Amino acid sequence: MDESYTLHTLSNGLRVAYSQRNGNVAYCGVAVNAGSRDEQPKHHGLAHFVEHTIFKGTRRRKAWHILNRMELVGGELNAYTTKEETLVYSVFPAGNMERAVELIADLVLNSVFPAKELEKEREVVLEEINSYRDTPSEAIYDDFEDLIFKGGELGHNILGTKECLSRIGSAECMDYLKNLYVPSNMVLFAVGSIPDDKMFRLAERYFSPMHHSEVRRPRVPSPLLPPFDVCINADSHQAHTLTGAVTFGMHDSRKYALLLLNNMLGGPGMNSILNVAIRERRGYAYTVESSVTLFSDCGLMEIYFGSDERHVKRCLRLIDDEICRIASGGMRPAAIEAAKKQFVGQLLVGSENLESNALSLGKGVLNFGKVDSINDIAERIRAVSATELSEAAQLIAKRSTLVFL
Repeated sequence: MDESYTLHTLSNGLRVAYSQRNGNVAYCGVAVNAGSRDEQPKHHGLAHFVEHTIFKGTRRRKAWHILNRMELVGGELNAYTTKEETLVYSVFPAGNMERAVELIADLVLNSVFPAKELEKEREVVLEEINSYRDTPSEAIYDDFEDLIFKGGELGHNILGTKECLSRIGSAECMDYLKNLYVPSNMVLFAVGSIPDDKMFRLAERYFSPMHHSEVRRPRVPSPLLPPFDVCINADSHQAHTLTGAVTFGMHDSRKYALLLLNNMLGGPGMNSILNVAIRERRGYAYTVESSVTLFSDCGLMEIYFGSDERHVKRCLRLIDDEICRIASGGMRPAAIEAAKKQFVGQLLVGSENLESNALSLGKGVLNFGKVDSINDIAERIRAVSATELSEAAQLIAKRSTLVFL
């Protein structure tokens, strides 16, 4: 994301982040500081269900009219939920910003969650749950997080369960919206070609009726549990393995060392350390990848591979060897510098994705009050020391492991 954006606060406290750019496509949406960790145990899946059903009717529009409002001009509505945030947004041809702002405001302020529509969407979400369970390479992530965050707010599936979904009705959805989709807890973000002052007038016109305050229980950090080694019979044609550890969160400056380590070990490049060691040199696995998820109070680094059952222990030993080598300071300075250069290059290539930039605008202001430029991020990656990289690897060395056989 570049630095060309303006931040404005409406009379009701809602922050508006706007980036004026010439182009044929524009974006508008809300980023909400609310996700699955903000649910009550009896209503697990509520955040995701609200994200699905917020499009199903308002006091002014039926579901069909909501669906067609942006699609009739060639645009589309999208949304997604994570454990700590929800984004509802539209992508549309330039020249339709007011249409998008008015519609997003209507969804946030006036959704009524009709009972008949909720019943239909409940079946859709149940099919989504079944689809995940039929895909071990995806389901293992949910099960791993359930184990590593057991007893905490982060330790349950975003989609919820059939039992919990059966308890969610219109009242629960409307309460969740009223309590968490509020000015102090969200950001309106947009990218388009209209002038800044016009964008802020539109935001004031359609979002100023929001005056209710946030009502939520404080987030509680997940308990730190000892490492585990669990094997589950998943009756799959190959073994799926996920190994990882809890880390520091998004507000910790050490995250840049962690992100660099993640990219080195199992990033998108075919030359990643684990891809070379496990796939290219030995042919033990088709897929080897790692990922980092940063929450507000902690993080999670995970390494996944799919292999024949007889190769699981060998792959885990190779992962141990590579992490221990980095943790003990065994990487040559030239190799570290090359890894930084590759990572920065990947960031620059990724920065050309306009939709990703628009979403980053909303999430950056929501979580940090600002958006770092790609150059700022690149400089922090370049500044990571060998010691910081080693310390990040030492943290990951104390891993938990889950295997689906």
